[in-house]
Amino acid sequence: MSPHLFQSPATIALVGGGFVNPNHLARVRALAGEVVAADGGADHALAAGLTPRLVVGDFDSISPASRAALPADRLHHVAEQDSTDFEKCLRAVKAPLILGLGFLGERIDHALAAMNVLARHPDRRCILLGAADICFLCPPVLTLAPPLGSRLSLFPFGPVRGHSTGLRWPIGGIDFATEGRVGTSNQVTGPVRLRIETGAMVAILPEAELEATAAALMAGAAADG
Repeated sequence: MSPHLFQSPATIALVGGGFVNPNHLARVRALAGEVVAADGGADHALAAGLTPRLVVGDFDSISPASRAALPADRLHHVAEQDSTDFEKCLRAVKAPLILGLGFLGERIDHALAAMNVLARHPDRRCILLGAADICFLCPPVLTLAPPLGSRLSLFPFGPVRGHSTGLRWPIGGIDFATEGRVGTSNQVTGPVRLRIETGAMVAILPEAELEATAAALMAGAAADG
């Protein structure tokens, strides 16, 4: 039996309880087949006319009205406080790609916690969408084609080594580390190919690259079989 509460062959939209830009939600929904909510994210989904397939969390922020509006079998309460609602959701669902919004927000601690979860779950391909940026954990091989001059930042969660083409400052031969060398504010000079040999590297791009990046990660998932 699968340990996952919900599995989808298509992209899942994952809505968190932080600030959600309605335009971003519409863009994510256009790419996703199903909606899953993390705790108070159910309020955002229902307000937008979307009924979550599943709601996961400790339920400290979902409104009583939202709980009453949803079937009981779609509400999965997880009482433990050792993980965030975002991580609880990642453990509960499986899909070739997950698009999350409402997790980065305006608080630095929330954004760091969310990126830490990405780094600790390399088996999940997940893009988080914030007000100005998207971020995701780089798979072992990634091919992208952002516009020339685009900002592409790389931030290691622990020791990381890899190689790149298409960046103004190549990453080959560099020992990246959270407390050492990081790769923020690099610049795209052509088609980008990243190969991460060891470690967890989070990539950060402008939010306008959501759709193209989603397509690239889906293509990579398909190639992986």
